[in-house]
Amino acid sequence: MKKKTTENGSDAVKLAVVGVGLAGLAATAYFFLGPKGKKHQKDVKSWAIKMKGDVVEKLEMASEISEPVYREIIDSVATEYEKGKKAGHEEISALAQDLKKHWKTIGNLAHAARRDVVKSAGRVVKKTGKGIASKK
Repeated sequence: MKKKTTENGSDAVKLAVVGVGLAGLAATAYFFLGPKGKKHQKDVKSWAIKMKGDVVEKLEMASEISEPVYREIIDSVATEYEKGKKAGHEEISALAQDLKKHWKTIGNLAHAARRDVVKSAGRVVKKTGKGIASKK
């Protein structure tokens, strides 16, 4: 039997992308407003804010978020910033290492967002009576 995707399937994908974006924003907010937020606010320079924004954008575009994917995104953005001479190698490396330390928080947020998306998609399917796979 062939599986066919309905409009509800694409809605679930859209919800997943929104959920990942919210997780990225929550991680950024945690960085600036969390327990060490005051210190981070003082230390951050404009290039660092842009770098974090680029990381969040790439996280939003990623189809799946796992620790290796998260680390790869941070490394690729850091490499771009080093090539563009936005800041010194030491500063960029320090920020990249700091961002990598926050994986546990971001991973938990991404997992929670994914769980909420699956739950919402299930409600939509039940409400409309249409499933993702149809049987003949």
